[in-house]
Formats: sequence, structure tokens, C-alpha cells
Amino acid sequence: MSEQVKSVKSGKKEFVGLVKNTKRVEEDGKVVGMNKTIVVSVETMALHPLYKKYVRKVKRIKAHDEDNTARTGDKVRVRECRPISKDKCWKLVEIIEQAK
Repeated sequence: MSEQVKSVKSGKKEFVGLVKNTKRVEEDGKVVGMNKTIVVSVETMALHPLYKKYVRKVKRIKAHDEDNTARTGDKVRVRECRPISKDKCWKLVEIIEQAK
């Protein structure tokens, strides 16, 4: 499970999650799909107001990966930033743990 939201000195939100998709397929030396973009899955636990049971909520975030370093299965930290495209307003800060 991923960590909760962290606030930073700059006031921007941070999430820790797993990279679910990079869509980087190489065909004839060309990268096809999302270039410099990763999809990070962030899980949080929230208490249901009526049933008083913890429910797992999953949020999928598209984040900017400038160097294309993250791979599927990596545990990463992303930080909120200005809108880069229609869906991307997060940047990759660091790769915490590499996938095996």
C-alpha cells in the first residue's frame, strides 16, 4: 500500500505510489506510446462514514518523467506542479525502489 499525502515546504502535495504503466514499446529503435509519461497508482485507506469499515481507494495519476527512468513496478514519489498537458500536473521526484 502507498503512503498518504505529504505536504512540503513549497505547499505542493506529494504522493508515493507504484508505477502501473509506462507504455514504452520499442519498435525498430523507436519508442512508441507515452514518451516522458508514467501512470502512478496511489492507494489510500479511508473510513466509510456509515459502515465504519476501512475502504481502499485507488487514484491513478499521470506524471512527467523527464529522463524516462521509471519502469513498471517501481515505487516512486511524485510532486504536484503546473499543468504540463491536459492530464499531467505531477512530476517524478525520485524512484524509491526499483522493480525486480
